[in-house]
Amino acid sequence: MKHVDDYRDGDLARSLARLIADTVLPGRSYAFMEFCGGHTHAISRYGVEDLLPASIRLIHGPGCPVCVLPVGRLAAAIDLARMQPVTLCVYGDLMRVPTARGQSLLTAKADGADVRMVYSPLDAARVAEQNPARETVFFAIGFETTAPATAQTILYAARKGLGNFSVICNHVLTPPAIDAIMATSTDGGPPGLDGFLGPAHVATVTGITPFQSVAARHSKPVVIAGFEPLDVLQAILMLTHQINDGRAVVENQYRRAVTASGNRLAQEATAKVFALRERFDWRGLGVVANGALRLNENYDRFDAEKRFALSTPTMSDNPACACADVLRGARKPAECRLFGTVCTPETPIGSCMVSSEGACAAHWTYGRFRDPADRPRLEPAGAA
Repeated sequence: MKHVDDYRDGDLARSLARLIADTVLPGRSYAFMEFCGGHTHAISRYGVEDLLPASIRLIHGPGCPVCVLPVGRLAAAIDLARMQPVTLCVYGDLMRVPTARGQSLLTAKADGADVRMVYSPLDAARVAEQNPARETVFFAIGFETTAPATAQTILYAARKGLGNFSVICNHVLTPPAIDAIMATSTDGGPPGLDGFLGPAHVATVTGITPFQSVAARHSKPVVIAGFEPLDVLQAILMLTHQINDGRAVVENQYRRAVTASGNRLAQEATAKVFALRERFDWRGLGVVANGALRLNENYDRFDAEKRFALSTPTMSDNPACACADVLRGARKPAECRLFGTVCTPETPIGSCMVSSEGACAAHWTYGRFRDPADRPRLEPAGAA
């Protein structure tokens, strides 16, 4: 545990916070969006915001793949499991996400649908192997991080000749989502973003190259950050220096895990199996061009959407749920009128309260919704 504890050292955290407070310019405010749900939970768990000067504002972004999934695609999977002799395999985070009909995969399972929680796509392929007379469908979800595992599973299914295995592909891409966030900043999104804490798990696969064009396109710095409190604080310091210097480049704070080029084997598997999906709906961001993946023509025999002629119903979230606003940084979780009242982890109304990476779940779990007025904040040296 020593290696982990080194990145949670309280004295070093306070020293970094002091450096940040001394680095901010008088009269200047800074707004940084953390794109990954892992960052959101680290910030909430370790009280990172409490260490920062008031001039630095952290904004939660759409860094939770379960949260950004449009409810209609989940409803289509539920309908498939209910109406067809199909075994539907899903990750655990999806089981309790409610749809507009008041249903979830958990209630469908309780009603007799064959819905199974798996830990990897390969688990789903093995279910297909063990039940050759029954269709097995894997509900694939995640950013660039989990797409290679799905790709490798499809390659495995092709080698094994698994004719009863298919995938509903919901893999989404982060750079187009950052573009969409910037497009919404003048229309219901976060105002005045200055930079991004880049998604480190994604970058372990993609490397930093895809984010270089994003930084150049929007003139906003991106720092790929790890998930421990010292990682986050150092990344905030690096972003602050870039803003003060008038720079907008990609920097890699998480060098112990992220390289410039990323994981080439993972990239090759993804490129072999998938193609860009021209249009994909994200909760909170709307339709994002080239913001998701689909199976390419060489492997579309494993595409469950084609095999079962699935259509995605048009559905709206509960109108009182502010999950969409939270995902694009327009509101904090506690600003939703349902937060902590009818919407809790035990009785979730929106996916942001369900997923282990959701911002609402983080704020509830670590009590970040309480009034911050009495929390001490560091100020720049010499400030009045």
